[in-house]
Amino acid sequence: MSEEGLQRSAMDQAALVRAGEMSARELVEASLEAIDRRNGELNAFVTLASDRALAEADAIDAGDERPLAGVPIAIKDIVALTEGIRTTFGTAAVGDWVPPLDSAVVRRLRSAGAVVVGKTNTPELGILPVTEPHRFGPTRNPWDTARTPGGSSGGSAAAVAAGMVSLAHGNDGGGSLRIPAACCGLVGHKPSRGRVSTAPGPGDVMGLVAEGVLTRTVADTAIALDLLSGYEPGDPFLAPAPAMPFGGAAQRDPRRLRIGFVTEAPMDFPLDPEHAEGVTEAAKLLESLGHDVEAVGFPIDDPATFLAHFLRVWVADVAGSVKTLGSVVGGELDRDRLEPLTRQMVEAGEATTAVDYVASVAYLRVASRGILGFWTDHDVLLSPTLAQPPLEIGALEPGEGEEAMAMLGKSAGFVPFAAPINVTGQPAVSLPLHQSADGLPVGVHLIGPPGDDELLISLAGQLERARPWSERRPALTAAA
Repeated sequence: MSEEGLQRSAMDQAALVRAGEMSARELVEASLEAIDRRNGELNAFVTLASDRALAEADAIDAGDERPLAGVPIAIKDIVALTEGIRTTFGTAAVGDWVPPLDSAVVRRLRSAGAVVVGKTNTPELGILPVTEPHRFGPTRNPWDTARTPGGSSGGSAAAVAAGMVSLAHGNDGGGSLRIPAACCGLVGHKPSRGRVSTAPGPGDVMGLVAEGVLTRTVADTAIALDLLSGYEPGDPFLAPAPAMPFGGAAQRDPRRLRIGFVTEAPMDFPLDPEHAEGVTEAAKLLESLGHDVEAVGFPIDDPATFLAHFLRVWVADVAGSVKTLGSVVGGELDRDRLEPLTRQMVEAGEATTAVDYVASVAYLRVASRGILGFWTDHDVLLSPTLAQPPLEIGALEPGEGEEAMAMLGKSAGFVPFAAPINVTGQPAVSLPLHQSADGLPVGVHLIGPPGDDELLISLAGQLERARPWSERRPALTAAA
């Protein structure tokens, strides 16, 4: 019963605990046993909190009405602080720092009854769309262990896809929830800017980073969004409150929507035919559900210039993060312990003038107005989540004679659809509607109107009911 319960959704697990059909300790023990069996091959978790998790589970009784009572969860090892549990940001430069408090997202999940079993792997400082930090080594995709689970929330995605937990925290500054969701066959929703607080951290200047979760079902994602949403003192951005709880929206069909779909990547990046086919099939499904669907182009007038300004802001933000992180953990970080890519980004960021940085921020904000014009005549944009299948481990490593910064260019060709939506601040979700001929997940990317996570969750729920996916599991999980 323990293993069977672990394979169920987070909502179902909490219901089992509430009804007394399974204890919180049994669920947490099942999670820890699954991690013990599978983590050696996948490397999803980098820190475990076994004793603490079991003690917390023992304090949860049958009848507990909290929405995630007794549910074992994972927290990504970056941005979200975990009181008493090592937080490394994926880098050796931080050492084994243990935060004195929980971030708001962790506090809210714990308050809802969730039990943190450990921290998951991430690329150093969350920079890349693959999870291969030098400190901990690569995380592998449960669907094909020669491939990446994506990044930067790759450890969390692998943990959910492999059945170690049903819900894992992640964050998304350029696609870092949606990319691993697509690689691992999960639901990955990037909330609207200001929907979920990054407290106590300062966040970034533009509000690119959004906190969220990875799950197997839209309902679990919606319930988590209800729990995580809300203002914390000092938040620089605030999204409008939904008309109804997101959990209810997930169960309700949306109105008839005007949907545009894209089957070509910006900047003429090559698009894998099966990823284009995934969008075409999703468009047909949406039309069969009564929506008005038409082919469109991705709404960026000058994607090359847009990417150049995004990279300038991103690189400077990495440099600023290194400086800020040093003050948080108690001293300047040892740059010799940073990876070559991170060191080069810090050097480039420090060489960027304040005037150039502000000019790039201004460019991106003006460009956002142009992109958002698309939603004057449409409700949703549908695109591939990725331009290519999950990359093989090591695919982004620089070749002979290449600088480490070449990894950024290679990354752009893998994930050209994600980052613009961090700039505009819109809600977006990757759904595992499609599979390739060789059985790999193929995500489709739905982008909603500014601030309207409710509409996007409703549409995602409608698609899940029409073409369910939650029972698709990688062979590694099925064989365990």
